Amino acid sequence: MFDLIDKLEDKETLEREEWITLLSAYQDDALRDYAAQKARAVAQSVYGHDVYVRGLIEFTNYCRNDCYYCGIRRSNPDADRYRLTKEDILACCEEGWELGFRTFVLQGGEDGYFRDEWYEELIHEIKQRYPKCAVTLSVGERSGETYRRWYEAGADRYLLRHETADDVHYRSMHPQEMSPEHRKKCLYTLREIGYQVGCGFMVGSPGQGPEQLAQDMEFIYELKPHMVGIGPFVPAAGTPFADKAQGSLELTLFLLSLLRLQEKKVLLPATTALGTIHPLGREMGIRAGANVVMPNLSPVAVRKKYALYDHKICTGEEAAECRAA
Repeated sequence: MFDLIDKLEDKETLEREEWITLLSAYQDDALRDYAAQKARAVAQSVYGHDVYVRGLIEFTNYCRNDCYYCGIRRSNPDADRYRLTKEDILACCEEGWELGFRTFVLQGGEDGYFRDEWYEELIHEIKQRYPKCAVTLSVGERSGETYRRWYEAGADRYLLRHETADDVHYRSMHPQEMSPEHRKKCLYTLREIGYQVGCGFMVGSPGQGPEQLAQDMEFIYELKPHMVGIGPFVPAAGTPFADKAQGSLELTLFLLSLLRLQEKKVLLPATTALGTIHPLGREMGIRAGANVVMPNLSPVAVRKKYALYDHKICTGEEAAECRAA
């Protein structure tokens, strides 16, 4: 197994059967430690010891989609819905700027209440106030025309998790109206327009095994995203997957290391979900090869409402405290 880690470091990717073999061995502590050591060395060779901080603003938890794993799915009757105003969001940016944040990540459900023009005006206003900042959007599947309009308004980056590269697995987690082909097409469209693109997947989602994860690694190698966001599957109340088993901390950390070895320059977050399943999860993610954290800049009053999954951390602290966590 150790020779596959060495091969990945040297050759950048593996054959599918090699991926399956390697991923099936994730419970080997020595193997994970070896991968993490290699991944840290690669991350430091590219980025030094820097860890990048992005300010996350979760501005709406309304969503038109009904994904089986997501706590803000449209048919969850227990979701406490909210929307931030443009003024609310700009106030979050002001607070973040004063704290030293230079990237703002605007994340929300696929909420039809906000029109394309609203996003354009918001992006333009943020860029006017903070010319040196980067604006990242994470608001799901949109048309190529919409993506282009937002890019021309000043958006720099777009995060859209592909969730799983295995088409059959994708359909087992989403309603019929959602399509894995369209999800992937959106990512390629974003790249063509000029965005810095982020994709990603859940680790340990129902029905996932080494074969599905091997396909994720292949898809990421093909797409060559600028960022990959992965985190353990965490069940959410009010969803069909509420009683499913939580994803593995060890496998998530192992995959972070493997992603660093394959995509050496990628921005790799230590996610909130990782910190949710273990009190030192994000720190462990950094030691496994991650180099980005995303503290929550949303108003404290709404943080608990953006409940993609249960027991989410950083819902009560002030942004400065969360940033120091």
